[in-house]
Amino acid sequence: MKVLVTGGAGFIGSHIVDQLIARGDQVVIVDNLSSGKESQVNPDAVFYNVDITSPDLHAVMEQERPEVVIHQAAQIHVNTSVDNPSLDANINILGSINLLEGCRKAGVKKVVYASSAAVYGTPAYLPVDERHPIGPLSGYGVSKYTVEHYLSVYHHLYGLNYTVLRYANVYGLRQDPRGEGGVISIFIDKVLGREPLTIFGDGEQTRDYIYVEDIARANLSAIERGDGEVLNVGTGVSTSLNEVVRLFDEIAGVKHEVNYGPDRAGDIKHSYFNNEKVRRVLDWEPRVSLREGLAKTYAYYQAEYRKMGKEQ
Repeated sequence: MKVLVTGGAGFIGSHIVDQLIARGDQVVIVDNLSSGKESQVNPDAVFYNVDITSPDLHAVMEQERPEVVIHQAAQIHVNTSVDNPSLDANINILGSINLLEGCRKAGVKKVVYASSAAVYGTPAYLPVDERHPIGPLSGYGVSKYTVEHYLSVYHHLYGLNYTVLRYANVYGLRQDPRGEGGVISIFIDKVLGREPLTIFGDGEQTRDYIYVEDIARANLSAIERGDGEVLNVGTGVSTSLNEVVRLFDEIAGVKHEVNYGPDRAGDIKHSYFNNEKVRRVLDWEPRVSLREGLAKTYAYYQAEYRKMGKEQ
């Protein structure tokens, strides 16, 4: 099968590409390398340095004619969507529409779309299931949810199949620890730099942390399953920041200094998924525990920092 992965040089997309190639698929990557890295491009994939908002995307799709598109490319930062909502909408909404038009013209059979827990906003109840009310608190959440509607429209108008995967908090290898990434990648950067960790609030706020390779496997499962479904992809486990710090202490064999600051306005206190539907529909389950995933991630970045000549 030929699969096109947008954002295939990025954190999550590169893992999806690796798993596709490992199972024998032909893979085409479209990535403008704004956050993805050329070093993360699998050498067995065909790579195009093209922006999803560009008309050039259609020429790529007409030439390659993939059967399936896995859409990972996005503006992913909540703060950016607040500070520059036009940029967020241009990439996440208009870029996705441009991609869907390319799918229509190139005869693509299915799109697997990366959405987000951000569409839900502050949970009205826990765990959050797919029937939970939608109430995004940022332009990012709005843009992710808007594309879900466009997928439904393109299905009804043109017969384009789709599966929406709403991600919990993804972490793991290749996530940029020095950017505006997830809390775990930021913590790792501080831990390896022997700097104090900063937690806003009391540290008892909880999230659903899922390892990137489990997310990638869900995307592969969705190629053959889950047509027309919206699925929460998470572990279904609630973990506090204080517990994350405790695990880092255990893995690194060091007691880390933690500075607690005031709560940040707008931060959600508790959030985690009900993942019963994705388990059933995709015949999928998370395999990597948080402790195992943190240990793998810590070892990966420890090796990377040593390559850069940084002392640990």
